[in-house]
Amino acid sequence: MTTDTSSARPWWKDAVVYQIYPASFKDSNGDGLGDIPGVLSKMDYLKGLGIDIIWISPMFESPQVDMGYDISNYEEVHAPYGTVKDMEDLIAACHSRGMRLILDLVINHTSDQHAWFQESKSSRDNPKRDWYIWKPPRYAEDGARLPPTNWRSYFSGGTWEYDEHTQEYYLHLFAKEQPDLNWENEETRKAIYDSAMRFWLDKGVDGFRVDCVNMYSKVVDLQDAPVVDNTFYEQPASEFYANGPRMHEFLREMNEQVLSRYDAVTVGELPHTPDPRKVLQYVGLGDRQLSMVFQFDIVAIGQNVAQKYNFEPWTLPVLKEIVAKWQQFIEGTDGWTTAFCENHDQGRSVSRYASDAPEHRVASAKMLAMMMCALTGTLFVYQGQEIGMINLPKSWPIEELKDIEALGYYKSMAAATNNDKETMAAVMRNLQILGRDNARLPMQWDSTAHAGFTDSKDGPWMRVHDLYPDINVAKQLQDPGSTYSFWKAMIQLRKEHKDMLVFGAFEMFEPDGEKTFVFAKTHRDDKAVVALNFTSEDQRVTLPSFDGLALRVGTCPDAADVEKAAAPGNVRTLRPWEGRLYMA
Repeated sequence: MTTDTSSARPWWKDAVVYQIYPASFKDSNGDGLGDIPGVLSKMDYLKGLGIDIIWISPMFESPQVDMGYDISNYEEVHAPYGTVKDMEDLIAACHSRGMRLILDLVINHTSDQHAWFQESKSSRDNPKRDWYIWKPPRYAEDGARLPPTNWRSYFSGGTWEYDEHTQEYYLHLFAKEQPDLNWENEETRKAIYDSAMRFWLDKGVDGFRVDCVNMYSKVVDLQDAPVVDNTFYEQPASEFYANGPRMHEFLREMNEQVLSRYDAVTVGELPHTPDPRKVLQYVGLGDRQLSMVFQFDIVAIGQNVAQKYNFEPWTLPVLKEIVAKWQQFIEGTDGWTTAFCENHDQGRSVSRYASDAPEHRVASAKMLAMMMCALTGTLFVYQGQEIGMINLPKSWPIEELKDIEALGYYKSMAAATNNDKETMAAVMRNLQILGRDNARLPMQWDSTAHAGFTDSKDGPWMRVHDLYPDINVAKQLQDPGSTYSFWKAMIQLRKEHKDMLVFGAFEMFEPDGEKTFVFAKTHRDDKAVVALNFTSEDQRVTLPSFDGLALRVGTCPDAADVEKAAAPGNVRTLRPWEGRLYMA
């Protein structure tokens, strides 16, 4: 059990957070792109689901090279999304309903169109030159110009872009249009705190999801990354820019100078940090760095270490071990954790962890909802997860994809293999499982044209899923057996039994079992047991011998009748993708 006590719990620990990707949530003005007024129009829907906090992905002024994660002005809203006044209205709408609002804090890099970078690149002696990371070129023995290192960008290719005007390279861990800020410069940090943080906190924003939160402190002495992928010159290099030497110092300063003065929550995106001891250094309440983090093990399942889109088959014990690891790592500490399995950068959970076959997708979505709602930590739900949205159809060609990362991977593999037909078919299969576009398809509101997302005569900015007539909000709202209704009921159950489900101690049974997942949550004398079938066939499970254990909820409508008819003892038979939650 964690050291948390009811009287000392911060407001955000037992909250349910709903992430909104603004381009894909709801279009209010018929231009085919989602917007802030569209979010405002769905506030009562979110409140009815049981949401406490809304997280809006970047809605700032941006050229949209990386869907808003390339910010050109922190103090303005991307015009197609709306205005600063619209955001002020959204903050008020949340607060009037007893809800909170957090924004994405993207401060590892800016857009190359940001005024800061425009000054920085203007000359080597500009006062803002050192606000970004500039380095001179290297030269090969034959005199050929080389970048400072062989680091690989997240979007394929290298991390250095040469500027002809000043004859130096600048660092960009992501797209070349996203230059990395130099956090070693105190003046830069102060400007970030004022423009990206205080500006919005003063308007009433309640905190931030912090993008790339462990990448601000890079190694000072640059060096090449070891070669682990012979297909390309550029190599993965996270050991040189993640969890760097001044990372914790920077976060403490951010808290001391800004966050602590607003009672703001922070949720850090923490990749490349598999060691729980290192994660605890970020989330210990006493150290005041981050409130909690997203640890990426669960969404990295199936990803190749050297190249994330080289899908690798996995087995259930891998998922179970990851869940147990990040449920238990805070026990006996003052740290906190998150519960999530979807976001804007990942394939849909039904398709990745269960079955999106027509006969199984509803059962799969409910089973995963039961698992997530029973886990310790702050719960995060991604838009469309509550209705069981699934990955894009396998028949869609590369031309339907929009994501810069996916397209960069596709192009680099085509170039490296001379567009080999078999290789490129495998690339598409991998993107259909792991690609970020899977999460970015427009929200499916109803069965009208374009899923009710837009009434634009030209359609939405990105194609709507072919199955929207079957999977949509309107169809599920009034159906007590729908995925939406089950999510709503599970969120309510989670809140009613938060001491056990949100804060309780986690125990896993039969960790090596490849078909089922059984775990318990306990708080003092209260106990819950969750039994999940991760297959398309009936499976037998053995429940722990807890006195007074009785079925509380099942994913199948007739679960209570089936339970009554079960033979005495602790053995139960779960139907395909079924979940049951027992309490004692």
